[in-house]
Amino acid sequence: MINPKLTAYVEREIIPRYDHFDQAHRRDHVLMVIQQSMDIASNLDVNMDMVYAIAAYHDTGLCEGRELHHVVSARIIKEDEKLREWFTEEQIQTMADAAEDHRASAKQAPRTIYGRIVAEADRFIDPMTIAQRTIQYGLDHYPELSHEEQYQRMVTHLKEKYGRNGYLKLWFPDSPNAQRLEQLRKMIDDDHCLAQLFEDYFKNL
Repeated sequence: MINPKLTAYVEREIIPRYDHFDQAHRRDHVLMVIQQSMDIASNLDVNMDMVYAIAAYHDTGLCEGRELHHVVSARIIKEDEKLREWFTEEQIQTMADAAEDHRASAKQAPRTIYGRIVAEADRFIDPMTIAQRTIQYGLDHYPELSHEEQYQRMVTHLKEKYGRNGYLKLWFPDSPNAQRLEQLRKMIDDDHCLAQLFEDYFKNL
């Protein structure tokens, strides 16, 4: 059971921040990461209040842009005095480290189990959702690209992040993400499938 005062604060002050981010990182995204974090942590010896808060804050740094959002998210956690009502300084530092470590492109493994939990939860691997969000991100951030350039950007991103030699790492091998990642990789390997998916997205706009 999560501290009800913590959840009330997060739901009132933190989650609404996601309403102002790009389409791939809106409220539905943070709610998904919270739920996945709680599911993963349910079988682990961890502080569930910390798991909840880390998931809620993990992308708040997008308010200052994508590139350093993980660092900014960590800073936001450390600077939020309200969190000191429920957590010690040591716990807050651990939470900040986890937020900073969650980024998929990080070259090193998360420093703690809390970082691994949020990193895994942030990687909900639903092939169709990932493809659609990749397209959405391109349209939001690179509106000047042509239709063909948007397609190439999507393909490049999917291969670099999720492909068989991609940088995405899963931290819990028994996670449902492992099976879904293999499904996604089969889709990425099929050029015809990717092209059809891309065109279908625009037909449904």
